[in-house]
Amino acid sequence: MIRSLRRWALPLAVLALAASGPPVAAHADPEPEQIVNGTFDTTTDPWWHTGNTTFELDAGRLCATVPGGTVNPWDVIIGVNDIPLVRDDTYAFGFTASADPAKVAKALVQLPVDPYTQYLSATPELSVSGNAYAYTFTSPVSLPDAQVVFQLGGSATPWRFCLDDVTLRGGAEPEVYVPDTGPRVRVNQVAYLPKGPKDATLVTEATGPLPWRLANSGGTVVASGSTVPRGVDASSGQNVHSIGFGAYTKAGTGYTLTADGQTSRPFDIGGGAYESLRADALKFYYTQRSGIEILDSLRPGYGRPAGHLRAAPNQGDTDVPCQPGVCDYSLDVSGGWYDAGDHGKYVVNGGISVAQLMGEFERTKNAVTARPGRLGDSTLAIPESGNKVPDILDEARWEQEFLLRMQVPAGKPYAGMAHHKVHDQNWTGLPLLPHLDPQARELHPVSTAATLNLAAAAAQAARVFAPYDPAFAARNLTAARDAWAAARAHPAVYASASDGTGGGTYDDGDVTDEFYWAAAELFVTTGEKEFQDAVLASPHHTADIWTPRGFGWQSTAALGRLDLATVPNDLPGRAGVRASVLAGADEYLATLKAHPYGLPYDPAENTYDWGSSSQVLNNMVVMAAAYDISGRAKYRDGVLEGLGYLLGRNALNQSYVTGYGEVASHNQHSRWYAHQLNADLPNPPKGSLAGGPNSGIQDPKAQALLRGCAPQFCYVDDIESWSTNELTVNWNAPLSWISAFVADQGDGTAPVPGACAVTYTTHGRWPGGSTTQVTVRNTGSKAVSGWTLKWSFLGGQKAAGAWSAALTQDAATVTAKDLGWNATIRPGGSVTFGFTGVSAPGADPAPDLVTLNGAACAV
Repeated sequence: MIRSLRRWALPLAVLALAASGPPVAAHADPEPEQIVNGTFDTTTDPWWHTGNTTFELDAGRLCATVPGGTVNPWDVIIGVNDIPLVRDDTYAFGFTASADPAKVAKALVQLPVDPYTQYLSATPELSVSGNAYAYTFTSPVSLPDAQVVFQLGGSATPWRFCLDDVTLRGGAEPEVYVPDTGPRVRVNQVAYLPKGPKDATLVTEATGPLPWRLANSGGTVVASGSTVPRGVDASSGQNVHSIGFGAYTKAGTGYTLTADGQTSRPFDIGGGAYESLRADALKFYYTQRSGIEILDSLRPGYGRPAGHLRAAPNQGDTDVPCQPGVCDYSLDVSGGWYDAGDHGKYVVNGGISVAQLMGEFERTKNAVTARPGRLGDSTLAIPESGNKVPDILDEARWEQEFLLRMQVPAGKPYAGMAHHKVHDQNWTGLPLLPHLDPQARELHPVSTAATLNLAAAAAQAARVFAPYDPAFAARNLTAARDAWAAARAHPAVYASASDGTGGGTYDDGDVTDEFYWAAAELFVTTGEKEFQDAVLASPHHTADIWTPRGFGWQSTAALGRLDLATVPNDLPGRAGVRASVLAGADEYLATLKAHPYGLPYDPAENTYDWGSSSQVLNNMVVMAAAYDISGRAKYRDGVLEGLGYLLGRNALNQSYVTGYGEVASHNQHSRWYAHQLNADLPNPPKGSLAGGPNSGIQDPKAQALLRGCAPQFCYVDDIESWSTNELTVNWNAPLSWISAFVADQGDGTAPVPGACAVTYTTHGRWPGGSTTQVTVRNTGSKAVSGWTLKWSFLGGQKAAGAWSAALTQDAATVTAKDLGWNATIRPGGSVTFGFTGVSAPGADPAPDLVTLNGAACAV
């Protein structure tokens, strides 16, 4: 993800910026005017401009024709230098300006030399008729020679800019940013499941219980009760009460909740919205693709030419050299997903993202509540739809192919390792469509972390793709083995924390967790002793890895533990692995129950992290996995309650998912979903997740507005706030995973366990085949009349030569049906059938999930 537009070195103390409105009132005795000739009555001196434009005076205004065909905002600049600033003084900055046609400009007060630290950053929307603009900021430094600049570049066509009445005076009253949080009753603005928990939070000064009422869309009160006081919430600084209305189960739309004279934003009771969110969160990836035209017919409003394919002005990703001194070759690293709001592509971020998408698919084979068809072919409207491969795997493959291309070729130094990242030589500005990026691209040095990400993701791909494309699966397994061997040979090659020009660093000084994750995936896929031993020897295998902050690209041990627990394998002591997932889920569930906003996230020192939304989701993934393992409703309910925080039950009373909720994020930081800066470009697509509250507030916009913020308030829905409002592929991955999990729960009715037990025994193996016997016992009190048994193989294995059953197979999933004469299974009785298996490379464990007539049996 991007760390800044040009990697600004930012002070921690800055600014209070007026979002809009009239000029800010100043003290009775304003300080002297700092701008020389801000009225342009007779001259433009001492103002300056870049060489690609010229000044003219027009009715006492400074005007200029801004050339078209520029890329970055700073490609065309008008400015004035030598502006003295005094530390901790608050300044009122104002001007009038117009644009023909209407444009968005950047107005900055900044350091005049590299790194051009911004003390004020504003993006005024300029109209043809002209408007007055006013802002305030507090200078964090004393400086004799700051500059005021207007950055005007980045337009494909010429336009006319006019400026007048520029003023900058100290002694102003600081403007206090107060977000509009709407009604004090905070709900999941999307939907509660009819048979699931339904919780809300009331912000109030009252300390005793208060009455609440639930009304349907017609205004009829359908439920009522009393709030539960919870005291002051440390994450928001608010005194809050909890409201629970889970006893009401009637599905409908347009419900509202009223308490303390406040009525919530509307919400539904029903699960349909999560089917849409499942699809939208995955559809996000198509519009993030690099190296392919995005078809407007598939994503109306989001069509664009292919990015980084050497079509001018792109220099392309098909023949990318290394940074100087790093290597003597070039690689075709085209394809993949743009990581975030910039044009970089990163193996460590791509690895966890593609792994979670593949894991979402693997869940369809191993979870009782999964609905495989909802992730099948032609569910996402992508170019590959209709090829008889699940669309989610087609999308994952687009990234996986890129990861494979990042591997160092045989015969070269560090062969088998993976380059850490590829991106532009220098930062680019917003907005900038990928196909217009003119920067040279560079491969950055290899790293052990990237290499192990490749090993883990490729090992997973080897088993997941085996039923659909054995050759691609084999290619991935070879790459995974090579990467593992290379990482073992070079276990401490770390990405540099200073390699942050043009893209994020993604540095990580501890890769023991990546070794564990890669070993786990290789063991699950192959069953081989080398990888089993590496898993069992890792300190992460028995450690409590369920940190309050959750897992992510820099902390990947949980990915290995979760797959060892939920994907069939024969690891010694696997029962303990599964128990550890339940223990981790219990930790997150306890955090959630203690939090008055139902949040399974409690970082140390109450400081919210960059990308906190994704960490909340990843903690929910652990609870969801615990539900899949145990079937205990408390874990599922924890997921449902935690999702409410992201969809509106939070201190800001807004959803962090574009297009979901009455008030939702829609200005996430991106160079091509940049409607806030260019009306010709779209906002981010539905189903994209904002990073969320971040106590670090590292960008100028956040620092200007949010200084001293309580953790939940450290967020602003502004395209310039890259530290709180970026979108990334690794944040949408758990959103997709969790929305699919919730959609699979239907109306929240728990599945009824089957009254059956299955014994699945492979009696013999030989090169190319095996013999397996399956016994189904009726453990209930009623006879089974007609039976259908289903299970899934781990990879590319096939069933053939059945006896005592009729077998069919679709990809990895096998369906066995009775032959009529053995259709009845009496209480306490059993039937046995068998088949000859056709082997495929890799492990062939017994399945964890076998269903009889749709109900799960004990295995």
